Amino acid sequence: MRYKKNLKLMGNRFEISIVADDENFAYQNIDLAVAEISRIEKLLTTFSTESITYQINENAGIQPVEVPKEVYDLIFRCQMISKMTQGAFDISYGSIDKKFWNFDINMTALPDKNEAKKAVALINYENIILNEKDQTVFLKNKGMRIGFGGIGKGYAAECAKKIVKLNGIESGIINAAGDLTAWGFQENGTPWTIGIADPNKKESIFSTFNITNTSVATSGNYEKYVVIDGKKYSHTIDPKTGYPISGIKSVTIIAENAEIADALATPVTVMGIEVGLNFINQIPNIGCIIIDDYDKTYCSKNINIT
Repeated sequence: MRYKKNLKLMGNRFEISIVADDENFAYQNIDLAVAEISRIEKLLTTFSTESITYQINENAGIQPVEVPKEVYDLIFRCQMISKMTQGAFDISYGSIDKKFWNFDINMTALPDKNEAKKAVALINYENIILNEKDQTVFLKNKGMRIGFGGIGKGYAAECAKKIVKLNGIESGIINAAGDLTAWGFQENGTPWTIGIADPNKKESIFSTFNITNTSVATSGNYEKYVVIDGKKYSHTIDPKTGYPISGIKSVTIIAENAEIADALATPVTVMGIEVGLNFINQIPNIGCIIIDDYDKTYCSKNINIT
């Protein structure tokens, strides 16, 4: 039987599904997964003065902060992804001046290009200084801030999966607002069927495919965007220009690991279709589906969808 629970965690809707013979055992494991996601949320949130992320940000330009190994390792991996994507992925995006980008009905014009550039001046992953010996993190410049919005949900899903698998759950799905990881098989023995949301109609499915022991993450502008002079701008900001990206409606990444899938979806959006696909084609075991503003679909070499 499949047992599931929907709940709000990390500011997002999580759905945890588990296949098990015993109902009590299934719900015990769902509770284990929820506890693990909640633990990670407390660690990574920027909204609580108790979190280590808050401490790192408060000490920007002042002093290094000693962090738990888990957080240090996550930031280290984030730095690797930033290097790989030449800064298109950057956890110091938290430094951005939000006043320009509210993406609501009041936003009727783009900000001045120079002002936008100034607003992202503090975004630079190279100014996140890691000291492995002391296990400290130091943000070089005052006003810098890090945030895990681009990787946190995938990391939490991966950690929760690990815990329930160790506890004997052989099949399940953890879906963190569209960033999901699936393992094992459905109760009828077939792989899980995953739908990619239609960027034009949020509740509709654009395409489906079958997966097992695979993770999928989608970054799209179908939920938050603004139209100015007839052109659609996504809520995704290019960290180099301070301007929102345009031309792409959604990017879906398929990878073995939910953290990686989550982390690569936004940078591919920032890179654009040609550069993004070229980048993904160079990484083994990772696939990508891009839908542009004109509903044309582009796939990486290892993916065929009908």
